[in-house]
Amino acid sequence: MSPAPTVITDNILPESTLAENTLAKKALAIHRRLCAVYGCPIAYFHDLDPVSELVSSLLSHRTRNAESGRAFKALRARFDDWEALIAAPTGEVQDLIAGVTWPELKAPRIQAVLRAVRERAGSLDLAFLREWPVPEARAWLEAIPGIGPKTSAAVLSFSRLRMPALPVDSHHHRVAQRTGLIGPKVDVGPAHAILRSQLPPDWDAQALYDNHEVLMLHGQRCCFHRNPACGACAVLDLCPTGQARSGARAMRDTVALHP
Repeated sequence: MSPAPTVITDNILPESTLAENTLAKKALAIHRRLCAVYGCPIAYFHDLDPVSELVSSLLSHRTRNAESGRAFKALRARFDDWEALIAAPTGEVQDLIAGVTWPELKAPRIQAVLRAVRERAGSLDLAFLREWPVPEARAWLEAIPGIGPKTSAAVLSFSRLRMPALPVDSHHHRVAQRTGLIGPKVDVGPAHAILRSQLPPDWDAQALYDNHEVLMLHGQRCCFHRNPACGACAVLDLCPTGQARSGARAMRDTVALHP
């Protein structure tokens, strides 16, 4: 009996792996295209110690940058250090951050988070996280109630720690959904791990910061929440949402011209 034919399967990948590879290539293409538009490397917008970055991030949730920036400056002007903020009456903290969204929730939350940091770390100093792998550092932060994936990534990436963590804000998330990098039902929290997995594992802090910034800037300047400027989009050919919108608009124009 002749031997069974050899089936060569080296180039046959599981469907899930093929999908992951396709999305990784797309994520890299979008990154490169948007870097050309917005100019990478992008300078860091903060140079804060990690605890100050933590306070800044907690203030920024669902709040415009200008308002959260004013609130942060008000806290820094009023208190000599973050220990003094912990000891302050919560009502005073709330009054100082009145311009942010939900100051009545954020004032006690910031104080509680800072107390938890002090209790777990022994002081209000998070510099030790620099020596840890990013997943472990994020897990340590997220074990504190009130700190989620966006805040933990922001503390590691935006602060002087300059660690390779990928934050995802609402603008970044919107662009990722419309371009098909994540599904339409994937929320901001779970999106962090998915979007990070699509990027090269050896990317340094600057590269991941650039990726966040270019997708965020694109969401702010082109891929608007309402009426995105698809006609001016540098990644339109990579965006199924934009292509669908452009096709629908072309169809409406054709009907208008030829009723």
